[in-house]
Amino acid sequence: MTQEQQSKILTGAQALVESMERLGVEVVFGIPGGAILPAYDPLGQSELIQHILVRHEQGAAHAAEGYAMTTGRVGVCMATSGPGATNLVTGIADAYLDSVPIVAITGQVASAAIGTDAFQEADIRGITFPITKHSFLVTRPEDIPAAVKAAFHIASTGRPGPVLVDISKDALASSAPFEWPAEIDLPGYKPTVRPHARQIREAARLIREAQRPVLYVGGGVVKAEAYEVLAELVKLTGIPVVTTLMARGAFPDSDPLHMGMPGMHGTVSAVAAMQRADLLVTLGARFDDRVTGRLDSFAPDATIIHADIDPAEIGKNRNADVPIVGDVKLVIESLNGVLRGEDMADRSAWVSYLQGLKQRYAPHPEPTKDGQLSPEYVIQRLGQLVGDAYYVAGVGQHQMWAAHLLPFEKPGRWLNSGGAGTMGYCVPAAMGAQVGVPGQTVWGIDGDGCFQMTNQELVTCTLNNIPIKIAVINNESLGMVRQWQTLFYEGRYSNTDLKSRRVPDFPMLAEAMGAVGLRAETVEEVDDVIAKAMEINDRPVVVEFLVHKDAMVWPMVPAGTSNDDILIARDLAPKWEEEIL
Repeated sequence: MTQEQQSKILTGAQALVESMERLGVEVVFGIPGGAILPAYDPLGQSELIQHILVRHEQGAAHAAEGYAMTTGRVGVCMATSGPGATNLVTGIADAYLDSVPIVAITGQVASAAIGTDAFQEADIRGITFPITKHSFLVTRPEDIPAAVKAAFHIASTGRPGPVLVDISKDALASSAPFEWPAEIDLPGYKPTVRPHARQIREAARLIREAQRPVLYVGGGVVKAEAYEVLAELVKLTGIPVVTTLMARGAFPDSDPLHMGMPGMHGTVSAVAAMQRADLLVTLGARFDDRVTGRLDSFAPDATIIHADIDPAEIGKNRNADVPIVGDVKLVIESLNGVLRGEDMADRSAWVSYLQGLKQRYAPHPEPTKDGQLSPEYVIQRLGQLVGDAYYVAGVGQHQMWAAHLLPFEKPGRWLNSGGAGTMGYCVPAAMGAQVGVPGQTVWGIDGDGCFQMTNQELVTCTLNNIPIKIAVINNESLGMVRQWQTLFYEGRYSNTDLKSRRVPDFPMLAEAMGAVGLRAETVEEVDDVIAKAMEINDRPVVVEFLVHKDAMVWPMVPAGTSNDDILIARDLAPKWEEEIL
């Protein structure tokens, strides 16, 4: 590139668009407004970047997450100042808690007006400070290229996460020489990628000697795409595996050594594995409260190996006997290198014990209850008929049933809101996922409550030829909250009845937004509507399943109690065998 080309004069808005083009941005989800408007002129003329006009900024942020999770690239969302920017906050927080790489670009009032409570001014950098990896406030056009390049680097390296770039309107409208930085200079930001050899050797020693070890696999394994090296580690060691909500699919459910998902709504075999383990090999997981239950009673006899790229997570909730900071793929590769050809302790009794629990407490949903469809049956049947697809869940009971009953054989096919538990995540995240994997099947499993928060993005899908398929599990209520009210509030159902059998009519609502609307009320109709949905690939499809409202998610560990208190039904605990070995 010549000096003349390098120093061409561009407006800040043009510099923003050119910077994104140089970084390989393919799509931006957003809505224009006053402060960001200068950026929309060159963005509309770009031949490299597609802009998808969403119906709500929260939808833009979740769509950027969905795109990032299916492509492994940085997702991008854009909004104007004030309420436009604050509407992104929920999606930014969601991305932060689930380590999703997105860059949120927001317009800001003119630099001279910042701090004056000008029209549509909001300190979005201050608002999002606790929920971003980093943020930039840019008030000069010449600073835009460096800020944008740094933002994408920060979002996608180390522990991924959201980065905010807030640009004042005068910086977008003014002109300056465009200078593309050859290197990124970020003092203090140097994520540790390679694990320490001494820690690897100590971890390998513990793994060889442990009688009751468990591989505790978290979302970091998915972010690092460490699936093949994980499979090799299991083959070398014969250690049972549990995969957290964020790691479903990282190791195939069909493998005999996979014990399922741990935690509050985990499988009996997974919870037992962690509670009775003598060694937890923790890979890209963070000892979240939904996994541990009451922390002081979690895995009481276990020595802890904790590998994570974020040093802040190690020792945060549970002391690590062997802390390993580094990229989890490189950590597992290093462990495999040390463990190849090594003899392991005899774990046959331990594995047999856990496999017995897994078989004894495997779910077998009945198709109906009291003459109404069972939601568990519907979700299981959906997975059986659809098979290999990308699945996106909303939050609540349907999310937990989906995590247990869908087919998790391939990695990177499961999207949900884990850390934040964001209702309204499903539809826009599915939209972003579908944009990221055109031609692939994307199914959303949503609840009637979640669906009513962001279903307007079906309009976006219709107008942009994004043929997602959404299964609405309609139990007429905020199901998870209702379950807690049943169990802990003596059945006082305060404000959880949505009356959504009457209003709205979901298939009609879908049709009004240009989608196909279908409904199933009986077992015989379930297969039929799923088959019809699978035949339609030129527009979105919404399938409403009318299900029993009192179905509950089991197993369950009541909040604030020990994982030892797991229940498989109301007032019914598993029958533990006294002797493991």
